[in-house]
Amino acid sequence: MPTALTTTATVIVWVIAVGIMLIGARFQFTPRAATDFGIPGTPAELPAFRAWASVKGNRDITLGLMLLIALLGASDHLTGWMTLAGALAAGADALAVRFSGGPVAAYLGVHGATSAVSVAAGVVLLLS
Repeated sequence: MPTALTTTATVIVWVIAVGIMLIGARFQFTPRAATDFGIPGTPAELPAFRAWASVKGNRDITLGLMLLIALLGASDHLTGWMTLAGALAAGADALAVRFSGGPVAAYLGVHGATSAVSVAAGVVLLLS
């Protein structure tokens, strides 16, 4: 029987999965949205930049789908591992924004927080 903490972690993973898919779709349809990512000077009108935004969008949609698949058909343990693996992407994004001179709010408040919450939810699911 799931505990309140496990249920909370599962809800958090649902929110992360759906949220990252929506963010990925936003990158696909509105490359200018990448300015919200936190890397300064993103020239959304350049074809190479639009290609980067498409790759990022595809990655986010795929990561979200993988989490949804785990939530729908896997054990809490496997979902926990997949959530921890997904936290690496958010952590890498935080570092990319940090080392490109992006704002603290973007690398800590968005990407770093997403990574930390993903780690916490993943650990709870692993221990359930």
